[in-house]
Amino acid sequence: MAAASTVSRLVVIIILINVGAISDTTISVTASAAGLLSSPILLEREALLATGWWVNNWATTGNYTSDHCKWTGISCNSAGSVIGVSLLWYENDNIKGELGRFKFSCFPNLRSFKIRSNYLLSGSIPSEITVLSTIRTLELTSNNLTGIISLEMGRLRNLVHLDLSDNHFMGHIPPTLGRLSELKILNLSLNSLVGNIPSNVGHLTQLTTLAIASNRMNGSILLGIGSLKVLQVLDLSRNEIGGSIPSTLGHLKWLRSVDLSQNKLVGPIPSSLGHLTQLTTLNMYNNKLDGPIPPELMNCSKLRILKLGNNLLSGSIPSQIGKLQELYYLDLSGNFINGKIPSQLGEFSCIDTVDLSMNNLSGGIPVFVRKVPHLDVSGNQFGGEIPTTLANVPPPHHKTIATGLVAIILAMVAFLALIFGILIIRRRRDKEIEPTGTVEITKCADEIAIWNYDGRITFQDMIEATEDFDIKYCIGTGGYGSVYRARLPSGKVVALKKLHRLETELASLESFQNEARLLSQIRHRNIVKLYGFCLHEKCMFLIYEYMEMGSLFCILRTDEEAVGLDWTKRVNIVKGMAHALSYLHHHCTPPILHRDISSNNILLNSEFEAFVADFGIARLLNYDSSNRTLLAGTYGSIAPGHLLAIPLMLL
Repeated sequence: MAAASTVSRLVVIIILINVGAISDTTISVTASAAGLLSSPILLEREALLATGWWVNNWATTGNYTSDHCKWTGISCNSAGSVIGVSLLWYENDNIKGELGRFKFSCFPNLRSFKIRSNYLLSGSIPSEITVLSTIRTLELTSNNLTGIISLEMGRLRNLVHLDLSDNHFMGHIPPTLGRLSELKILNLSLNSLVGNIPSNVGHLTQLTTLAIASNRMNGSILLGIGSLKVLQVLDLSRNEIGGSIPSTLGHLKWLRSVDLSQNKLVGPIPSSLGHLTQLTTLNMYNNKLDGPIPPELMNCSKLRILKLGNNLLSGSIPSQIGKLQELYYLDLSGNFINGKIPSQLGEFSCIDTVDLSMNNLSGGIPVFVRKVPHLDVSGNQFGGEIPTTLANVPPPHHKTIATGLVAIILAMVAFLALIFGILIIRRRRDKEIEPTGTVEITKCADEIAIWNYDGRITFQDMIEATEDFDIKYCIGTGGYGSVYRARLPSGKVVALKKLHRLETELASLESFQNEARLLSQIRHRNIVKLYGFCLHEKCMFLIYEYMEMGSLFCILRTDEEAVGLDWTKRVNIVKGMAHALSYLHHHCTPPILHRDISSNNILLNSEFEAFVADFGIARLLNYDSSNRTLLAGTYGSIAPGHLLAIPLMLL
C-alpha cells in the first residue's frame, strides 16, 4: 500500500508538471500571436484596407491581396513598411470618400503621398498628416478637397514637393510654409485662396517652381522674390495682384517661364528682365502695364512665347527684336504701340503667330512679315497699298470735296434703297412663307450652347471676330470643316471649326453632330475643351479652346521645330495621350473609341501639353451590340494589319 501510494503521488506530480509545461507553451504561443497581430507592418496593411480604396477592385485582385506592397500605387522598403502611396484615378477606381479615411499616423516611414481622384475625393487635410516627419512629396492635386491650408503644414520640414492645386481650398496661404527650407516645388493653383503672398515665401531659397495661378490673391508681387535664386517657373496668373513688377525679378537668372497674365499690374516693364537669358515664355497679357517695351527685353534670346497684349504699352516695337531668333508666338495687341513694323519679324525661322492688332502702327507691312502663318494687324493706321486680308486700313486721303459729296449722296441713296428693300421683302415673306433667312440666323445665336467658359459667346461675336469667316483667319482645314482663329470682345482667343457646305453633306453633318454630342458629355485635362456650338442649317460651327502650338504633325514636319521638341516634352505628350485614352476607354460609360488618333489630331498648348481633338468619327462602345464597324481613321496612322480586315473589329 505504501509503495502504491508513492507511485500515485509520482504520477500526479508528473501530470502537474506536464500540465504546467503545456500551459507555459500555450501562453508563449498566445503572446507570439498577439505580437504578430500588433506589428507595425500588419497595422499598415489594415489601415490601407480601412480606406476602402484597395477593397474589391482590380487593384488588389489575383496574387496581390496578401502582400500590400504589391498593390497598385504602394511602394515599400526592404522591411515591408510603406514608404510611398501614388493613387491615380485611372489606375484605381475606388478613390472616393474623404481624405481622412487614410490614417497617416499608421505610416511612420511614409516619404511620398500622391493622390489624384478626378474630383471624387473630398474633405479637408487631416491634422494628423503633420506626424509624417519623413515625408518629402505631398501631391493632392485634382481632387475636391475643401477647408483651409493649416498653419501646421509648416511642421513638415522635409517637404520637397507640395502640390495642392485644382481643389477648393480657401483662406490665406499660411506664413508657416516659409519654414519648409527644403521645398523646391510649391503649387497652390486653381483654388480659392485670398490675401497677400506671405513674405516668408521669400525664405524658400530652394524653390524651382512657384505657382499660385487662378486664385483670388491680391496685394502685390512678393518683394523678396529676388531671393529665390534658383527659381525656374513663376505662375501668378489669373489673380487680382496689383502694384508694379519688382525689378528684382530680373535677378533670377534661371527663370524659364514667367506668367503674370490677367492681373492688375501697373507701371512699366522692368528693363532688368533683359537679364533672364534662359527665359522661353513671358506672359503679361491683360494687365495695366504702361510705358515702352524695354529694348533690354530683346536680350532674352531664347524667348519662344511673348505675350504683352491688352495693356497700355506705348512707343515703338524695339528694333532689337531681331535678336529673338527662336520666337514662335508674339502678341502685342490692344496697346498704344506706334511706329512701323520691324522687318525682322518675318525673318524668324520658327515664327507662327504675330498679333499686332488694335494699336497705332503705321507705314507698310514688310514683305517677309506678310508670310507669317498667323498674322493679325487689323485696327491700325496703315497707309499705302495694304492687302485687305492683312489689315483693316482706311483708304488713302486724296479725296476732293466734290468726290466726298458724291460719296455722301451715294451712301444716302444706298441706305434708303436698303430700307425700302427690307420692307418689301419682309412684307412678302409674312404673306407667303414662314420666317426664314435673317430670323433663322438670329435664331442660330440662341442655339449656341456653352460649357467651361467664363463669359458669353454670341453668333454675332463669331461673325465679327472672323469677318464672316474671312480666309485670313483660317488656320487649318479638316475632313469636314475649316478651323478659324477668333478673338472675342473679351480678348480671349478661341478656335472655331465651321462645317463645310457640300452637295453631299450628310456624312459631314453626322460627324459634326457626333463631335458636339460627345465633347459636351466628357471632361478631361487632356481632351480639348468645347466652349460651345451652333447647329443650324444656315450656320454650323464648334467653338474650342485655342491651342497656340497647333498640331503635333505641324511641329514634327519641320526639322527646326522637331529638334526643339526634346525627349522630356515628347514623353509628356505620350503621357497626356495615354491619360486621355484611358479616360475614354475605362472611365466613360459606355466607353468611347476615338478611331482616329494621329499627329494631326493631337494639339499642343503653349506649354506643350497634349490634347486629343477631332471626335468626328468617334463612337460609343455599346455592350449590347456586336460592335463592328467599317474601316475608319487616317491612312498612315492605321495599323497595317487592319487594312486587310474589313469590316474592322473594335474588340
